[in-house]
Formats: sequence, structure tokens, C-alpha cells
Amino acid sequence: MALRSAITLIIIFILSSFHVVGIQIISKSKLEKCEKNSNSEDNLNCTTKIVLNMAVPSGSSGGEASIVAELVEVEENSSRKMQTLRIPPVITVNKTSAYALYQLTYIRDVPYKPEEYYVKTRKCEPDAGANVVKICERLRDEEGHIIEYTQPICCPCGPQRRMPSSCGNFFDKLTKGKANTAHCVRFPGDWFHVFGIGRRTLGFSVRIQVKSGTKVSEVFVGPENRTVISDDKFLRVNLIGDFVGYTNIPSFEDFYLVVPRQGSPGQPQDLGRNISMWMLLERVRFTLDGIECNKIGVSYEAFNQQPNFCSSPFWTCLHNQLWNFREADLNRISRNQVPLYGLEGRFERINQHPSAGSYSFSIGITEVLSTNLVLELSANDVEYVYQRSPGKIISVSVPTFEALTQFGVATITTKNTGEVEASYSLTFNCSKDITLMEEQFLIMKPNEVTTQSCKIYPSTDQASKYFCAGKVEALDLYVIYSEDKEHINIYCVLFLGFLDEVVLKDSDYNEVDRAECQFATTATVLDNDTHGMPFQPPEASINSFFDSIESIWNKIWRSLTEFITGKT
Repeated sequence: MALRSAITLIIIFILSSFHVVGIQIISKSKLEKCEKNSNSEDNLNCTTKIVLNMAVPSGSSGGEASIVAELVEVEENSSRKMQTLRIPPVITVNKTSAYALYQLTYIRDVPYKPEEYYVKTRKCEPDAGANVVKICERLRDEEGHIIEYTQPICCPCGPQRRMPSSCGNFFDKLTKGKANTAHCVRFPGDWFHVFGIGRRTLGFSVRIQVKSGTKVSEVFVGPENRTVISDDKFLRVNLIGDFVGYTNIPSFEDFYLVVPRQGSPGQPQDLGRNISMWMLLERVRFTLDGIECNKIGVSYEAFNQQPNFCSSPFWTCLHNQLWNFREADLNRISRNQVPLYGLEGRFERINQHPSAGSYSFSIGITEVLSTNLVLELSANDVEYVYQRSPGKIISVSVPTFEALTQFGVATITTKNTGEVEASYSLTFNCSKDITLMEEQFLIMKPNEVTTQSCKIYPSTDQASKYFCAGKVEALDLYVIYSEDKEHINIYCVLFLGFLDEVVLKDSDYNEVDRAECQFATTATVLDNDTHGMPFQPPEASINSFFDSIESIWNKIWRSLTEFITGKT
């Protein structure tokens, strides 16, 4: 039969290198029978097991967290005993930072800063050599073939041209030729790889280690490996998930990631570690085929075939390039503002996830969420220890109250008279006509005095002649009460002496002290629409008791005398 148990975790120490968080117990744990299934690899080596359901929150800003705790007490539902484990298992939980890992797809390489060059000359031709057009000479590939659209564009001189220039005098034109300018685009300096960003996955790792005596069991769980059993079959951990889904994980499906090119052109094998230069830019800012002007990735073709070339301003077609966005970010950073395009300063823990490869992209998740773990530990060798201490009931008091319409309150003062902290149960047993009260449980430190209270509910309001006996220190006490029916308002007065027993038990449910008390109730007042002075109950002192005995004796003696003398 499965036994329910409440597990108490006590924090021992925290690893100072990590952010400190508190562990949470989600529900009462269970001491259960171990079940065997057909797959022996998934079975714990046990006949009974402790199942512990806990929540492990992340550290600050989703960072790392570490907790060390002891499993010290078990409450079994069958006996309701709080049992202390003789060798408490030590549970160590280490949770890594949470991160979002994104898939990357290589797109192409783009220049960081395309530049337009011009050369003043008098003999500009598309096929002119370097002696005429200098840097704007046509380019050739490695095999010597001319690269298309790399020839210079020749513009006439004049003040309203792409690059305003003087045309010289008549003799210069006659002897040297007409002045003009040769224009071309070249891509010196750095190049960047462009990647498309795809599906994201959530990642983190939780290490759970349980040390019981000399035995140490350890497992690692995460979103990709949710259920793991230790090699010694002593520990099994199941990652249930997070209690609330992450809401602030960005999606970059409409962005491209650009990183500096480390080696040769084409798809890289290593993205490098120059993360300060990594940028995220909207896809609409790129031209993948290179034929659009003023977009990242502009080509020779787009530059050479732009309309009205010679009458357009210098650098036309080369705006909105990577260097422009980089310069904009640097200006914002210099003013202590958050960058708009770069990753540093916008995101945390970039590419710092465990096993981060040379071809990966991840950012840290800053939300602090709790991860639900279920731990199963073999309980075959669990041993318990008891901590008992004597106790004393110091006083019990119950003020008089009106029956049925109210409830009374019993106040019991107890004390731990021993030298160790211990748990106790307190029972308050009354005679008939009083509703049964629940047993109370308390824990007292050495010499601690505590006061407990419980409500008392009578089940009758009737009044008549009652003989009530209360046993107090071996003294039999008899009291007689009567009802008054001589007035319109009928005050039904009832004093009931209840023999109450208060019992105090130790942690092993053995009785350590017992006390008795007597209390009274007044009956419910029946008001017949007539209001008068409130009824004052008769005194219940020892004198009134003997006065009642004397009154009865006098009535009996007077009746006997009248019978003998013949008056009756």
C-alpha cells in the first residue's frame, strides 16, 4: 500500500559562485512502491521510493542557480508520525542559464563598406588601362577573365556633374583633349557573412546530485533529455517543464545575422568570437541578387546601370550599407544609449550556451521561471530516528458561554519540560452533548510554553433539573439547578458540569500528561417579545451548592413533620 509522506527540505549552504535562489516544494511527496515495467533500463533498483516534486527557479535575469538541501523528515499518512531520517540524503541542484538557440542558414557574403572612386582624366574609355583610369581599370578574376560591370563609367567635366570639375581652357582641350572623370565602385576592406535565422529552441541544463551516506548518484536533464535515470538505478529525474511559458523570447525570422568574415569567401566553418561586430538587420535592407541600389549587398551591376549616372550625386546607390548602421550604433553608445542593430548591449550571454560550437547563435533568456522536477529516490535503506521529550499541561480554562447560539473557547497552556525540541499531539475530550473536537499537533522547543485554543460547540439548549458531576482531584461535586416559569419571559438556565480531559502526547504518541477541567453553559434565552432586565445566572460557588442541599433537606423535614402531626 502506498504511503503518503511530506518531505521537509532544509537549506544547508549555497555555492557562492552562483546566484542564490530558493527551492520550492510543489506538493506533498509520496513514499510509494516501486513498479517494474518491461524496459528494465527505466526501473529503479528499489521496492519503495520517495517521490519529491519541486520547482527550481532560474537565477537573476535567467542566470545560473545552485542549491544544496537536506531531506530530513518524512510524515507517513498511515500513522501520521513525523519521522526523522537517520542519514538525510543531500540533494544538490545546479541549473544553468536559460538560452534560446537559433538555426542559421548561410545566404551570401556582402562588403562592409562599398566605396565609389573617381579619376580625373582626359582620355576616359571603358577599356582604358590603369595608366589612364588608374583604380577604375577593369577587374579580372583568377583565371584572367574580365569581371562584368567593373569597367569605369566616364562622365564629362562641368559644375553640374557627378563630381564637379573644371573643363580647362581652349588650348588645353586642343592639345591634351577634353577633360572628364572616370567613376567606379570597389569593395575594399572587410566583408561579412549573411545568415538567415530559422527556428529557435529553448535550452538549459539541470544537474541533480543525491548523496546518501557514501553513495552518490547524479543525472543531467534538459528540454532535449527530459527523463534520466542514474547509472546505479538509485535516482530518476523527470523534467516536467516550466510553470509559465516564456513570453519575451525574440523571433528573428524577419532578420539577417551578419558577422565578420574570418577567412575565405563562401560558407564559413567558424563564425569567430568578434561578437561586438555582429548585427541583426531587417531582411528588407538587403539585396540578395545585388541589383538594387542603396541596399546591403549592392553589386557592380547595380552601380553601373543606375539611371542618370553622371548627373546624380557622388556616392549615389551606395547608401544604407553595413558601416552606416555600425556608425549609428557607435554614436548611440557614446551617448549611453542602447544600440539598435548590434547584439552587444541589447542581449545577454550571446553564444555562451553549453557546448557552444563555432557555428551557432544563441542569446540568454532573462525571464526568471521555475522548472518543475520530479525526483524519485530509492527508499530501500531509509532509517528513522525519534526525538522525544516530556511535556506538561500547565492550565486549562473555559469561560462560561451561551449554549447553541455561541461557541466556547477552551484555552490550554502546555510546556516542553525536556531538553530537546519535539512534536506533540493535544486532545481535548468532553462528555456527551459536546461536539467531538479534532486532535491538535504542535512542536515545542526545550522549556517553551505555548497556548492552544479550540472551539466548543454544545448540542443542547434545554433546561430542567440536572444533576451534574465533575471529577476534580477525586472530589465528587453535585449541583442542582431549576428553571423559573413564573414570568412571561421564560429564562431556561442550565449549568452543566462536563468532565473534560486534556491529554498531551509525545512524538511517539505516548501520553505524557493529562488534565481535567469543569465548565458551564447558559441556555439559549427564549424571548416572548417582552424585554426586561437581563438574566443573571445564579452563582455556582460551593456555598450555593450547600444552600441547595439545605433547602432540599428543610423541605423534606417540613413535609415529614406535617405528615406525622397530621397537617397533611
